[in-house]
Amino acid sequence: MPTEKPSNKEVAQLLYQIAELLETQGANSFRIDAYRKAAHQIERMEESVAEIEEKGGAGDLRDLPNIGESLAGVITEYLHKGSSSLLMRLRGEVTPEELFAEVPGIGHDLAERVVEQLDIHSLEELEQAAHDSRLGEVEGFGEKRIQAVKSSLAGMLSGFAQRSARERTTEEKEKVPEPPVELLLEVDREYRQKAEAGELKKIAPKRFNPDNEAWLPVYHTEKEGWDFTALFSNTKKAHELEKTDDWVVIYYEKDGRESQHTVVTETRGPMEGKRVVRGRERECRRYYFD
Repeated sequence: MPTEKPSNKEVAQLLYQIAELLETQGANSFRIDAYRKAAHQIERMEESVAEIEEKGGAGDLRDLPNIGESLAGVITEYLHKGSSSLLMRLRGEVTPEELFAEVPGIGHDLAERVVEQLDIHSLEELEQAAHDSRLGEVEGFGEKRIQAVKSSLAGMLSGFAQRSARERTTEEKEKVPEPPVELLLEVDREYRQKAEAGELKKIAPKRFNPDNEAWLPVYHTEKEGWDFTALFSNTKKAHELEKTDDWVVIYYEKDGRESQHTVVTETRGPMEGKRVVRGRERECRRYYFD
């Protein structure tokens, strides 16, 4: 983590980079403009946004002109970590497995197991899983290893991030709104159709891509107030099972809250051959058969 907080110029540059990538990948023009307006606003400010956030948190950032819930979250993450998960995702630079493997005491094999079994994708979610006992359900995580992970994350995460993660209990997470499955399936269908037709911008993912080939199509769309980003899964398991043209990861964001789901083709049971949202199979059955 950087010893000095990023300057206004650096924060603005981050937002300009995100806007540029969103534009080249065909994102909603309003979303692109929002990042550019925020970058321009911060660039012109005399007061440090880092100092504003340090005094009042993301709430004070939201009070600034052109800074909403989502942008405040992006800026806060950058101020505390010196990096942006959104920017890395748009560049195809990082996967959850790679992120978790950097935590002392985990490594690549356990990182892949954590992502597969717990379906978590950020250090904050990993920290929460270590505190609410879910990490102990993953093979290879005894009490001693979990304590080591907690200690490591305490050093890697900012105080702000640690407080936020602990405040988000499992019950609170369940209350976070999710897009209906029919909306996720619609995004999935559009993404696969556009990808097959060659209509989407492609990025070169960092992992499993020794030739640095731009093969991974990215789709941005907005529906019913949700911002969606869809792309084929680039995980080790997807490559091993040759599912990189089937498993679709859909990131969604609304009112500053972001999460994701994976949509796959069901291989057995009454929904065999149909597209199914992992973790929401019961809703998918109602969607197809009710």
